[in-house]
Amino acid sequence: MNWTQILLFAAALALFFLLRRMGQISASAAREHLKNGAVVVDVRTEGEHAAGHLPQAILLPLDRIESALPMRIRNKSTVLLLYCQSGIRSGIAKRKVRALGYTQAFNLGSMARASRIVAQK
Repeated sequence: MNWTQILLFAAALALFFLLRRMGQISASAAREHLKNGAVVVDVRTEGEHAAGHLPQAILLPLDRIESALPMRIRNKSTVLLLYCQSGIRSGIAKRKVRALGYTQAFNLGSMARASRIVAQK
């Protein structure tokens, strides 16, 4: 590998992580919502959830969120903090949930990030 390839790879990697963080709620805003009763939603699979999850999180897997959410949470102004393993599925879930009319849905990001934020509330 030459230096140009290394620099391009590093730039692509940095861009990937930057794009992944875009669209996520700030830690301070998430903590404020948590203090005010926000609902934490795990959008991972049942197996991932069973292997470990945030204690206060409700499980609404991404592939069923559009049908399950309206049955679990009827108030469309409820603040929803969505997380998954990496932050990608929770970003997709945010778009799906907002399309259903839930106006206060936010991407909390990865489970690791969500754990740190919840622990600091």
